[in-house]
Amino acid sequence: MTGRAGARARRRFPVRTAVLTLLALAGGLLMITPFLWAIGTSLKPSGALLSLPPQLIPAEPTTSAYTAVLTRFPFMRVFGNSLLVAAATTLGQLVVCSMSGYAFARFRFPGRDVLFTVYLATLMVPFAVVITPLFIFVTRLGWANSYAGLIIPGMFSAFGTFFMRQFFLSIPRELEEAATIDGASTLATFFRVVLPMTGPALATLTVLSFMGSWNSFLWPLLIINDRTLMTLPIALSTLQGLYPGQTQWNVVMAGTVLATIPTIIVFLFAQRWVIEGVAGSGVKG
Repeated sequence: MTGRAGARARRRFPVRTAVLTLLALAGGLLMITPFLWAIGTSLKPSGALLSLPPQLIPAEPTTSAYTAVLTRFPFMRVFGNSLLVAAATTLGQLVVCSMSGYAFARFRFPGRDVLFTVYLATLMVPFAVVITPLFIFVTRLGWANSYAGLIIPGMFSAFGTFFMRQFFLSIPRELEEAATIDGASTLATFFRVVLPMTGPALATLTVLSFMGSWNSFLWPLLIINDRTLMTLPIALSTLQGLYPGQTQWNVVMAGTVLATIPTIIVFLFAQRWVIEGVAGSGVKG
C-alpha cells in the first residue's frame, strides 16, 4: 500500500508543479502586459495610435516619440534632478530609519512604547492632511525652491522605522552581548555586528524608498517653482494636452518607459542583494 501511495504521489506531483508553473506564467504575463503595451505604443507613429484592431507590435516602429520627449524639456537636467533627489532621500531614509528602528528595538527609555505608538499612528494620517503644515514649515525654514525642500522631508518615514524595528527584533541579542563583552561600544556593535545582518531589510527599504521618491508628484509640484529643479514626474505631466484629443500618447508612453528604467534597475539590483543577504546572514547555533 505504501508503494502504491508513493507512486500516486509521484504521479500527482508533476501535475501540481505544471499547474503552479502555468499560473505563475499567466500572472507574470498579466503583470508585464501594460509595460509591453507602453513600449509598443511609444514606438508607433502618431497616425497608428488609433488604428483598429489595436496592435501590440507596431507595423512601422519609429523612435520619433523618444526624440520628442528629449526635446520638449531639458530631459537630462530633469532626469538628473530626479536621480539626485531619489538617491539622497533613499540614503537618508536608510540611515534615519535603521538607527531609529534600532533605538526602538533595543534601548529602554521612559515613554518608549508610547512614543513609538504615536509615531506609528502617523501611518494612518493621509499625506494630503499634513501637506499644508509641512509646506508652511519647510517654507519658513527657507527650503522652498531648493534641493533641501525636496530631499529632507522624505528622509523620515514611520513605515521605514517600524519595518527596521521589526527586523532588529528578530536578531538574537546574544550577538550584541558578545560584542559588548569584547569591548565594542554601542555604535560599533550597531555598525559592525547588527547592520551587516540587515541586508534583506535594507534592500527592501531601498526599493520602496527609491520608488516612492522617484514617483513623487504632489510634493515637488508644491515646493518647486524653478524649472531648473523640476523632477521627472512633473516634466512628464507637461506632455499631456490641455484639451481632449491633444495628447500624443506615443510621446507620453515614451516618457513613461524612460521614467520606468531606473526603478527596474534598482529593483533588479536589490533583488540580487536580498538573495545574497539571506544566504549570508543566517545565524548558526
